[in-house]
Amino acid sequence: MSAPTKMALRFPKGRFAMLSVYSFTGAAIVASTIFSLLLFLSLDDNPLMQWLFGALAVIFEAGKFYAWYEFGERRAHGNYVGALSALAFYLILALISIGGSIGGINSATNAAQSEQRQAQAQIDAYNRQINAIEQQITLNNQAAERYIELDRIATGVARLQKENNQLRKEQQQLALERDSLPAVAQGSILGLISNLANTLGVSADQAQSWLVIFLSVLLDVFAAFFVGVIGEEQRFRHWYRQPHATPPTPLNTKESSRVNEIDTESTTPSEVPNEDVDSPYADIKAALAAKTLRCSKKAVMAEYALSQEAVDTLFTHLQQQGLVAKKPNHHYHWVG
Repeated sequence: MSAPTKMALRFPKGRFAMLSVYSFTGAAIVASTIFSLLLFLSLDDNPLMQWLFGALAVIFEAGKFYAWYEFGERRAHGNYVGALSALAFYLILALISIGGSIGGINSATNAAQSEQRQAQAQIDAYNRQINAIEQQITLNNQAAERYIELDRIATGVARLQKENNQLRKEQQQLALERDSLPAVAQGSILGLISNLANTLGVSADQAQSWLVIFLSVLLDVFAAFFVGVIGEEQRFRHWYRQPHATPPTPLNTKESSRVNEIDTESTTPSEVPNEDVDSPYADIKAALAAKTLRCSKKAVMAEYALSQEAVDTLFTHLQQQGLVAKKPNHHYHWVG
């Protein structure tokens, strides 16, 4: 059958695919809920208010994804006004969720940056002490030169040299303590922020803001996509279990009328299928004769989106014409 007249028919997803979809969806929903909780729980220090705000965050997250699921359901049933209302409700809750995710991710990023700043502040403190000692040693050397000019080497210079030796020991001890501090590990997120800032030519704070917004929106879109996949799969399985139901996405009106024509004609087993040149029966007969279509009921159903009863009627008629025969294993083959 040519491509323009072919019905795009698939089969239900397998266990592995559905397990993956449910896993991705659950992980995305849990992550989005946790980030929203981080924002709502920080609104008040009172345990009762924190509990109420936490419950509100969970309700918003659950309601958001159900609103998106309901949007797909109403759109699939042609209720476009209801679909728009569900979409508007989802967008409002999505903005709240994205705001919570931005706050949660930003808080985690700031905590990592704060830890790095504290470690760097300790190193800077040691460096300042070492520089101060170096300056004192320099001043002592200048004073020693002055004592030499005054010919007081025995009294002033010896004392300054002794003092410089003590300062050198203190300086070395501080350097050892500084070098023994744990290395400041730059996390992956901090490295990413630094690279983005250098690439975009902006400050680290601006790069962090754009990154947090992008991750928050991506998380919400990711979760909404897989919720939509689950809803579409549920609708498809419901249709797939009912052979008489109309396919959810027919290719065009002409093809749908042909399918309905075959279904109507197949309601009476004694009736003979229409053999007009433009009918699906003629196409099926030509495809079976040309060996371009496998001679089986399942293949015909998948290729032409016909019901089981319509295909049974077609094969019965082909057997009566002597064009199709049944093998001992109950499989059909073309003999015409």
